[in-house]
Amino acid sequence: MSLEDDRGLPLSTASAAARDAYVDGVARLLCAQPGIEAALGRAIEADPRFALPRAALARAHQAHGRGAAARASIAEAMALSEGLGERERGHVHALERVVLGDAAGALDAIRAHLARHPRDRMVMAPCAGVFGLFGFSGLAGREAALHAFLEPFEPACGDDWWYLAMRAFARCETGALDAARADIERSLAVRPDNANGAHIRAHVDYECGEDAAGLVWLRDWIAGYPRDGMMHGHLHWHMTLAALALGDTAGAWSLYDACVRSAWGPPLNLVTDATSFLLRAEFCGTPAPEGAWRTLAGVAAELYPQTGVAFADAHVALAFAMAGDEAGLARVRDGARGPAADVVAGLSRAFDAYARRDDRAVLAHLLPLLPEHERIGGSRAQRDLLEQLAVVAQRRGAVPGGWTPRAGRALPPGMAQG
Repeated sequence: MSLEDDRGLPLSTASAAARDAYVDGVARLLCAQPGIEAALGRAIEADPRFALPRAALARAHQAHGRGAAARASIAEAMALSEGLGERERGHVHALERVVLGDAAGALDAIRAHLARHPRDRMVMAPCAGVFGLFGFSGLAGREAALHAFLEPFEPACGDDWWYLAMRAFARCETGALDAARADIERSLAVRPDNANGAHIRAHVDYECGEDAAGLVWLRDWIAGYPRDGMMHGHLHWHMTLAALALGDTAGAWSLYDACVRSAWGPPLNLVTDATSFLLRAEFCGTPAPEGAWRTLAGVAAELYPQTGVAFADAHVALAFAMAGDEAGLARVRDGARGPAADVVAGLSRAFDAYARRDDRAVLAHLLPLLPEHERIGGSRAQRDLLEQLAVVAQRRGAVPGGWTPRAGRALPPGMAQG
């Protein structure tokens, strides 16, 4: 009798132990729970010829910025996929394109695979979220494009806690907040340990202005989440946003120092969360301690020595500008690559002007970019930093007019009255 995964998809392995360990590892990966590599390692040990655990392991390595390990693991999966059925070959091939950075080829392979196997969530996953193939496409309208991509899978996936969470995020980012709330509550009712689900709920609470209730809920949820969970630092970053919005700057700094500044997790979150918090805290009247920006700029330079990921590049440029690292800033500004390179270069100039307290120059560089800042990637909550910067520059420099932020969320706490 052939074995299936928890979505009813056939597996080539004849080992129930390998199947169970693989299903566990995938769930941990999709829930951002610790123990991913150990579970997938058990699957490989139980059946060394089983290709899918190695493909999932490649995605886990990629999420943590371990490029060489990711490429080695997906190469092993590709070698093992020869002679397997069409479903598993297509699964591995699509993930290989993702791991190797072939965005266009990956999206083509994913669409073709999902047309035949719409319940294959591991193949759908690289498209979902704000850091996926749509999120980092560099294109205007990519939030709406992701929503349009996910919606047709509802008949096949509407019973899936993972799909509901991902659709909730897409709906949240396109302003369908009631529908997003309904989706994420259904998802968390089925899988309450899903850290990605808790993260998406934090976004819905943020967009709805539910700062106090959201902070209480997230504090209760995160009490049971291990510190080595992939989302531990980023969830605490969300808590700092709520604390700042409620005027609790001391509490926000305490959360930052304990759980964000030196968080274990993906390099992208580490750099972007820390730089974003330091600037937001300054907007709220509590600038970073002496040397904090220089330290963060050093971390950013180490983790991102090359440009190419626009969302990371923008935050690295901010760290360099605030640290006074002109050479580092020039490297990002002049070396920006990819479809959003023009936005990264413009933001680099705006950050430099802010650090030099030239507010008119901030606005000259920043305002033309605000209508399309989604092109750098990331969430609306993360990119509110740019709209806040425009508000601060206008008020600090007594510059009339220029920019009106979207429905309240972009106003820096304590700045609403000028």
